[in-house]
Amino acid sequence: MATPLHTQIIPEIPSSLLPAVSLKQENPRAKKKLVRRTDRDYSQLVRRTYQALFLLMNVWIGGVFYVWVRHFETGAAQTLPRPAGVEGWLPIAGMMNLKYFVLTGHIPSLHPAAMFLLITFFSIAFLFRKAFCSWLCPVGTISEYLWRLGQKLFRRNFRIWAWLDVPLRGLKYLLLGFFVWAVSSMSANAIAAFMQSDYGVIADVKMLDFFRFLGQTGAIVVAVLVVASLFVQNFWCRYLCPYGALLGLTSLLSPLRIRRNPASCIDCAKCAKACPSALPVDQLITIKSAECTGCLECVAMCPAEGALQMSLSVPAARTRVPTWALAAGVAVLFFGIVGFAKTAGYWNTDVPSYLYRQLVPHAFEARHPMPGDPGLRD
Repeated sequence: MATPLHTQIIPEIPSSLLPAVSLKQENPRAKKKLVRRTDRDYSQLVRRTYQALFLLMNVWIGGVFYVWVRHFETGAAQTLPRPAGVEGWLPIAGMMNLKYFVLTGHIPSLHPAAMFLLITFFSIAFLFRKAFCSWLCPVGTISEYLWRLGQKLFRRNFRIWAWLDVPLRGLKYLLLGFFVWAVSSMSANAIAAFMQSDYGVIADVKMLDFFRFLGQTGAIVVAVLVVASLFVQNFWCRYLCPYGALLGLTSLLSPLRIRRNPASCIDCAKCAKACPSALPVDQLITIKSAECTGCLECVAMCPAEGALQMSLSVPAARTRVPTWALAAGVAVLFFGIVGFAKTAGYWNTDVPSYLYRQLVPHAFEARHPMPGDPGLRD
């Protein structure tokens, strides 16, 4: 039998002379050596403490406000003053009052705390990302409790398909656009007329009654949101909250950013898996998204020294911002602005008790003023 031509031209090389070659394809991203962090991360302990304290404060405010409302509804002896902090649940009133202040230079006498709290949360978002959403907001805290409960019950959370996730995230911006349009179309006189209407004076009572006397449709909506939050992280915040959308746009101006150092990063992707906003932290150098809440979950999960941190975005600085500085900054802004409003006498709404005695028992009769109403025309 004839020898093939190629074996005559190219002699066989002994196997002992061949280099050892592994047929397994190595992942170049997995070759980095891990240099473990030496400092213990306390960011989540601090953040969850803030969340719990602020949630308890809101529960206390809600309880006091309920007792205050019942005093006027039943005629019982008044034992507690109206807590102005309840106006934190009136963000639209805060926007209207802020515009009124910008146009007139006068601080409104009705629901001024709503304006000062809005300014506080704007300031926090401007300096410290959307830290209000992940550190202070009671709705955000309850939402986080729900998805963590879902993790324990179902061993995981679920992420909506990208083709559906993107348009759903746009819903909160549509809602925000509607409210911004409604407020921006009002003149100072129209805002004053709205606030001085029966509905405007007891807008806080109307808000309480919405939850006290939740109808069938409202109950179904709340139930759907609760169930959805068990499966999808921060369902309400991610897709439907216009307040979060407003603060997210404001946070784009923040000097703080989550920054990843590729030289130290070991590409384990733990940061991306931990991110409640489903941001690809492991693929980016700087997180600039309006969805970033500054929760520091990604930083807490990173095992590599110097790979991921919150830092100033100024190119000349790139200074790391420790957890204590972020926590202290949020507290200073909150208590500083609220303290100023209280000290200066701008915190409490100026409504006499006799007017509350007339309006609160008949709150269900107060109709929301419409743009075409005579009182709202210029």
